[in-house]
Amino acid sequence: MKRKLTTTMFGLCLALAAMLALGGCGGEKKDDKAAAKAGGDIRIGGIIDLSGPTSSVGAPYAEGVKAGAAYINANGGINGAKIVLDVQDDAYNVQQGLSIYKKFAQEKVAAIQGYGTAVTEALTRNAAKDEIPYFSASYSAHLTDPKTAPYNFFTSADYSTQVRAGLKYFKTNWKEARKPKIAFLYPDHPYGLSPIPAAKEYATELGFETVGEATVDLKAIDATTQLLPLKDKKPDFIWIGGTTPSTAVILKDSKKIGLKATFLTNIWGSDENLIKMAGDACEGAYSLQAAAVYGQDVPGMKAVMEMSKNQPQMTHYVRGFVSMLAMGEGLRLAAAKGPLTGPSIKAALEGMTNYDPMGLAPAISFLPTDHRPSMAVFLYKISSGKLTFVAQESLDRKAEWLGK
Repeated sequence: MKRKLTTTMFGLCLALAAMLALGGCGGEKKDDKAAAKAGGDIRIGGIIDLSGPTSSVGAPYAEGVKAGAAYINANGGINGAKIVLDVQDDAYNVQQGLSIYKKFAQEKVAAIQGYGTAVTEALTRNAAKDEIPYFSASYSAHLTDPKTAPYNFFTSADYSTQVRAGLKYFKTNWKEARKPKIAFLYPDHPYGLSPIPAAKEYATELGFETVGEATVDLKAIDATTQLLPLKDKKPDFIWIGGTTPSTAVILKDSKKIGLKATFLTNIWGSDENLIKMAGDACEGAYSLQAAAVYGQDVPGMKAVMEMSKNQPQMTHYVRGFVSMLAMGEGLRLAAAKGPLTGPSIKAALEGMTNYDPMGLAPAISFLPTDHRPSMAVFLYKISSGKLTFVAQESLDRKAEWLGK
């Protein structure tokens, strides 16, 4: 009997361990879960790629988040309480991200500043279970539906809204009688794949003809294999859904083989480094953005420049700054009503209406039934080696687009 009981207990332990490894990476839920008390520090976790395949944009984004926290602290904090930000490197690796998250959940951080789509989507259920508001730099539309991602927030229009806005802009300015032709290039990663169904559907709705698509790895050093089949199809527009290194490869190889098209890059695909990497091959390319370019004449740029000691920063830095400002506003609203807890911060964020991040990004609103922060997208064009603002394109907040 003793041996049978021991065997049974051993099996139960194994089962429990497996459950914890797969889905229970959060901390224990307790009644005394207040994340901060009046006058105390407010602990915020950070899970960002600082060394992995997207670190070229992740690192400046993280610096922007840090600068945002420092700015809030320098201007009175959250009702007198200071933000203590702990940014950890997930190297764009889901398991590493899960491990960092478990640590933060056990430490009972008030909220988390996350980053990539793969890690963020893997942690969505954990954040909901542990009631930890989770901001991210993943703008996957899946994360905007509170029914499936109740504790997820971000400050940019989602990836699907972004590409729809770009398509709308091009179609509005299309002058020929024939249908414009478009092709899609993107990495085989969750964030690269995320907007493609919406892009194709909306392109068809607007009257585009899709003439091809292919995947280009984030670490690609050559893209001629994917580009040569497109050359004969003569697309008018090509969507690039990678980060700056792979975008530079695509643009340079397109020029090399004589593929002429108007390129539209996603929010991670064009920045100040792209101009250095691609040279004149990126001239004329359009970029979707959700924050001002460093030095742009908007009210909040003075604060950004002061926090960066007037050292030019990438647009990703500005976006990280905005993300921290919006989180700070949610913390402030929640703290004004009582102790900071996950649910109180969530409720405060869901009551945030037309919050203006000092003109650095479109106004931000969250609803209890809709976490899309904005339906507005900035379009920039690389002209004379600089990111130049072109237009702000806004879309209707269609219910059927929520989460897609």
